[in-house]
Amino acid sequence: DALELSDRWARNMVTALARIEGRPVGVIANQPRRLGGVIDAAAAEKAALFIDACDRFRLPLVVLVDTPGFMPGMRQERAGVIRHGASLLRAFAGARVPRITVVLRKAYGGAVITMNSKDLGADMVFAWPQAEIGIMAAGQAVGIVHRRRLAESNGNRGDLLAELSDAYAAEHLTADAAAANGFVDEVIDPRETHDRLAWALQSMEGEGR
Repeated sequence: DALELSDRWARNMVTALARIEGRPVGVIANQPRRLGGVIDAAAAEKAALFIDACDRFRLPLVVLVDTPGFMPGMRQERAGVIRHGASLLRAFAGARVPRITVVLRKAYGGAVITMNSKDLGADMVFAWPQAEIGIMAAGQAVGIVHRRRLAESNGNRGDLLAELSDAYAAEHLTADAAAANGFVDEVIDPRETHDRLAWALQSMEGEGR
């Protein structure tokens, strides 16, 4: 069961109260059906306020990640996306309650760190097997790393870009690669998500910072 809060504001970020095996938790989730799940200024502000509220009421946090990163552009800069993004980062880093993250599909850019990463002190980070985790998407990374090779591809740029992107993603962006590098604690079957969250919450019951 879950009760979504502020559901009409910044719909690309979901904030909700829920129970997992009877334990109350605060849930924060990117919503890919709205703006592709990108984090804009309003979404970052909404999540930061919710994290602070959960911390005050001693509610553990469950974070479900599926985002391409932060919204770029002058309009977002004027809206304070950098300031609110920093507030979101500080809120996670400063929360004293247990914090668990599940990367569902993708986590790119600054969101890799900001959405309750191990670097911010997350107690447990899970990832689904098909999740992609990295500083940028494969196509963008390849466009930088292999810029000269792509420029010299003589009409086969599209095929070469696809080939290089697949190779880059397989080597650098997989959940297994993230686990090997310490960014993810465990790669889990999606069907086991509820059980693993329940186990993690039980194991951390009573813990605080």
